[in-house]
Amino acid sequence: MKRITPIILFAASLLPCFAGAQSGSPMAGGSGSTAAGAVAGTGPGVHSPNSPYAPLPERADVVPWSVLTDVKTKSVKNRLLPNFPAHVQALHDKTQRIQGFMMPLEPGEKQKHFLLSSVPMTCSFCVPGGPESMVEVRTKTPVKYSMEPVTVEGKFAVLNDDSYGLYYRITDAVSVK
Repeated sequence: MKRITPIILFAASLLPCFAGAQSGSPMAGGSGSTAAGAVAGTGPGVHSPNSPYAPLPERADVVPWSVLTDVKTKSVKNRLLPNFPAHVQALHDKTQRIQGFMMPLEPGEKQKHFLLSSVPMTCSFCVPGGPESMVEVRTKTPVKYSMEPVTVEGKFAVLNDDSYGLYYRITDAVSVK
């Protein structure tokens, strides 16, 4: 049986909560919307103007987070599943580059399995956005942990029904500048 770390289980357990928090839905208990009508914990996340880390720089050679966060949800048998538009589905099973902020899933200076987020973490116990704002990364060789943005390239997967509630995964990834 595959070994699953408690951190992965913890982070994954949060994802369906954030993805499913809709005002008035049984999963949300009727609260979860912000004043603007957006669902709390969904979307690309918010980069605080008080953050000591600069936002991600614009790069033409990476898939922009605006593309990855362009996803809706659909209710299927009491579950909320992602409903990806065609331009997001077109990324599936192809080599892609993604940049983001590293969220380690295991201790250590070098990481082979981590999450990339569209915004930096503000709390080690909180996910910074919904599942559409994160990509699970598995690398060929370890990547040194950094608080600065990292860019990886590998085989990209669009996940229609992931058991952990993730929407995206990149495997056989390598770090690129």
